Amino acid sequence: MMKELVILPADTYVVVNQTIIKDLDRKLITMLYQPIIGYSATSLYFTLVDDLDKRELMSEDLTHHHLMSTMQLKLEDIVIARKKLEAVGLLKTYLKKDHVNNYVYLLYSPMSANEFLNHPVLNIVLYNNLGKKEYDRIVDFFKVPKINLKEYEDITSNFSSVFRSVSGSILIENENIQKENTNPISLTEKIDFNLLISSIPSTMVSPRCFNEETKELINALAFTYDIDDVNMQGLVRDSINERGLIDKIELRKKCRNFYQFESDGKLPTFVYSKQPDYLKTPRGDTSKWAKMVYTFESVHPYDFLRSKYKTGEPSLRDLKLIESLLVDLKMTPGVVNVLIAYVLKINNQKLSKNYIDTIAGQWKRLNIETVEEAMKISEKEHKKLKKQFEIKNNKTVVGSVHKKKEELPDWFNKDLKNEEMTEEDKKELDNLLNSIHQSISMK
Repeated sequence: MMKELVILPADTYVVVNQTIIKDLDRKLITMLYQPIIGYSATSLYFTLVDDLDKRELMSEDLTHHHLMSTMQLKLEDIVIARKKLEAVGLLKTYLKKDHVNNYVYLLYSPMSANEFLNHPVLNIVLYNNLGKKEYDRIVDFFKVPKINLKEYEDITSNFSSVFRSVSGSILIENENIQKENTNPISLTEKIDFNLLISSIPSTMVSPRCFNEETKELINALAFTYDIDDVNMQGLVRDSINERGLIDKIELRKKCRNFYQFESDGKLPTFVYSKQPDYLKTPRGDTSKWAKMVYTFESVHPYDFLRSKYKTGEPSLRDLKLIESLLVDLKMTPGVVNVLIAYVLKINNQKLSKNYIDTIAGQWKRLNIETVEEAMKISEKEHKKLKKQFEIKNNKTVVGSVHKKKEELPDWFNKDLKNEEMTEEDKKELDNLLNSIHQSISMK
């Protein structure tokens, strides 16, 4: 993976409007997008809109320091907000590297309420983030009132009955005229469509069955409900109608029911996938400590936990614990990884909910957000607990947790920061990262 370029306050940007921004768009973004992307990302979108010229086409050259001053946010927070706008299709970013880097931000319109509230990913996220009561209120807001026209006659005039054709000027084709544009959200391809299509008998399907629109829906549903190739094959096959086409409404229902059956009736939740860049430790340190920090910062907790299972998948109970830390407590992914490693190491490879909840609650109250903070606090608290045991038992160490040094996490060692990695250390940590990446690719 290419290292992400560090953005500086002096780096310039230009905003280019790719669409027509209407008054309704502000309501769509505030009501539908903001519960997903958050206030900072919403504020960034409107700030970029305000940067446009009077004709709302293009801004002048501006610096990112201007954004920092206007929004009163750190540049790292602005970058995260920008990525969220990109993820939901409201923004595209282009970069030209130079002694001062220049960015071009292309603005797009939000989806219509109808598109958004029927989107296989965004609609689910909105429902989960708002809850049923608030979600229903928003749906009711955008519903068009139904009028019974059964007793009315349609007397609307058509164009040819009002106007007639006469000779006139030569038609001039106009290009690059401003129009309303949306930018579809992009997902990594999760489904192997060659495998999927070959698994279904050709006699069952029409040649038009797997068009691009249908493939996009299948891939989005697979992402939303975390459905693998094998299970998706069965769900798609069961959704083919008598015309040999996939009934999209039926497929949505089957995917949702499949997920809820596997997840005790819950719907999926989406979280920021990895440790935010602004909470990562700067690269360059070659110590064993730095390598361990990098490991915790580089993967999602699900994949980290998955790597701990030699065979099979993490249990549903363990996954729910991880989801609770990320979603309910809003702990950062890197910190969750440290918590997983710490508890597994000192608790005989068991993720005890009560134990995890106690530690997680303390870390949240202490506002622990970085991997290094989590590693240091776990070591500090463990030493404090050990001292209490020693005092209570006439300064003798009791409990198997304290008897064996090897049962403590590797970072419980002050010298690690000054200790260069040996070849054996590098091999050990590289094997850990490889096992994580392999578990991701096998998923």
